[in-house]
Amino acid sequence: MMLTTYSDENEIFNTVDTPFLHVNKNVFLNNIDRLNNYLCDFSVSFRPHFKTIRSFGALDYLLVDKHSPITVSTVKEAEAIVSRGYTNVLYAVGIVESKLNRIKDLNALGANVSVLLDSVDQARSINKFCEENDCSISALVEIDCDGNRGGLKPNDPLLIQVAKTLDSGQGRFLGVLAHAGGSYSCFDEASLQKAAQNEVNQVRLAVSNLSKRDISCRVVSIGSTPTAYSYENLDGITEVRAGVYTFFDLVMAGIGVCDKTDIASSVVTTVIGHNKDKGWLIIDAGWMALSSDRGTAKQPQDCGYGLVANTDSQIIDGLQVIKANQEHGIIGSALPGTINFDDFPIGLKIHILPNHACATSAMHRRYHVFDKVNQTYESWVRIQGW
Repeated sequence: MMLTTYSDENEIFNTVDTPFLHVNKNVFLNNIDRLNNYLCDFSVSFRPHFKTIRSFGALDYLLVDKHSPITVSTVKEAEAIVSRGYTNVLYAVGIVESKLNRIKDLNALGANVSVLLDSVDQARSINKFCEENDCSISALVEIDCDGNRGGLKPNDPLLIQVAKTLDSGQGRFLGVLAHAGGSYSCFDEASLQKAAQNEVNQVRLAVSNLSKRDISCRVVSIGSTPTAYSYENLDGITEVRAGVYTFFDLVMAGIGVCDKTDIASSVVTTVIGHNKDKGWLIIDAGWMALSSDRGTAKQPQDCGYGLVANTDSQIIDGLQVIKANQEHGIIGSALPGTINFDDFPIGLKIHILPNHACATSAMHRRYHVFDKVNQTYESWVRIQGW
């Protein structure tokens, strides 16, 4: 991650072959500061999700120190993070027995990697594994707060049973976790506030039901990027999680959580052809670079496979990627009239703003990070695999 200074961004920009993932570092840092500042008003920890970025280059900006909490969606991420000395990791995908040995090995290095579950079978599996391997693994129980993800309902008797099962063996019941998956269908502030309050209320109910059975929750974890900016009262909550807030994307802009100017990542692509009869621009970025995510298709503004911006990050009205083949895409106009092909000569580089930053980032092994304020360039390598 060597830092390179430049006097003219184009000196470096034009040497990188397309398609590539471009990160505007200044926007990225502003996004981090925005959520950190918002959550400062609450007495909670913030546990950012690593799944969007998955690069060591970002860790120092996400976390205060090696003991700061972080969320991951793969064990591979956890292994990479612990290898750099970070210790407080939550693997927030339902645990299966085949992954427990890798969790054990990470904890043996001095880390505290906790896992997620929502069934008695998983709790028994953890206890059995821990007994056989003379270790202890901490687990959170997932709460289904709105019917859009996995988890147990707060009033489900299995919640009590899962917690007791863990504590009856060498597993360790840590607390509860919820994710407001339904918030991705919200398109106004009132709906987001309602989703956020419901998320809080549902985990509070779960904690209350556990407390009535003398089961305490050391961790009460909630979060999603859509709801993260809409909390009004977080009493009883210990931590908040969010992931795509770092890069943002067109889905988040469609929900209203950010503006399109807050989107920090884009795919830089080159115009490689014209189809004047059909009014198309052909580019060298297909779904292998953009991803095939169509997350905006159900939103008021369908952005196709991504919106088009110039090299100054200004969106070009009406243009979007209307089709994505494996290695090339087709740009068409959503507005009446045809494209002025003279404005888009073959060889021109343009930016495509992503529907879903997590999916688009996953298509690239390396991010090209430009700091326009300090005139620096970095190349961040992405952590691959599961």
